Amino acid sequence: MRSLALILAVLLLLAATGEAQRRGGFRGGFSVRPAVPEDFDGSWQFCRVAFQQNRAGDGGGWSVDYPRADINVSIRLSELTKTTVGFAAPEDPKHVVIRLSDPTLFQCPFIMMTEVGAAYISDQEAEALRNYLLKGGFLWADDFWGEYAWEVWAEQIGKALPPAQYPPKDLPKDHPLFRSIFDIRTGVPQIASIGFWLGSGGGTSERYQDSAEPHARAIFDPQGRIMVLMTHNTDLGDSWEEEASNPQYFYEFSTKGYAFGIDALVYSMTH
Repeated sequence: MRSLALILAVLLLLAATGEAQRRGGFRGGFSVRPAVPEDFDGSWQFCRVAFQQNRAGDGGGWSVDYPRADINVSIRLSELTKTTVGFAAPEDPKHVVIRLSDPTLFQCPFIMMTEVGAAYISDQEAEALRNYLLKGGFLWADDFWGEYAWEVWAEQIGKALPPAQYPPKDLPKDHPLFRSIFDIRTGVPQIASIGFWLGSGGGTSERYQDSAEPHARAIFDPQGRIMVLMTHNTDLGDSWEEEASNPQYFYEFSTKGYAFGIDALVYSMTH
């Protein structure tokens, strides 16, 4: 499966049978229970990082898109690949919330942070994150817009991976990540939140000229493996969360968001 036409056809079929419409949910608060060792069974599970709010930051909290994005992309990964995704029950994948200071961090080969322009990483968390990434972990940071949010995030991730040693780089469009499953060497799509898209009459750049160009950037280990994927000036998570909210949004953004997301997740498991 290497074309967006195929993923569009598959997702349309699933949506037509009503599966997408069954994936409701709510945005989580800070009272969500962090994962414990017993939550893990060796299958693939979506691990979302709950972070502290940065007073000088720019963006929402860690729970933006939670839990529907986590649920929906887990289900789509199980449908579109042979990945053994953990399920507690049909349509109920085993997604978890972790903190960077928790030992359960090392149970997650993949972790995701959203709205990272608002994140604060303590020295203790930075040390744990550095150890996690150098041991083979993979972090995806998504949904932060404009140069100020980038600067805030660059400062925070720099505590774990100093930029002099681990400089962020834009991924070239021929990088293997862009063709793990689907061939999307046009680069990362710019996806706005559904609220901005509707309110602006179809706009995609949430900070207008300050966020006009989407970026897929990465931080590599000494062997060239991606440790941190950063999708800047785009919101992949909303394309998963809102797949059933508006048909036009689904056609324009969810298919592209899933194609990129599946590629990134498969890359994280195979490199």
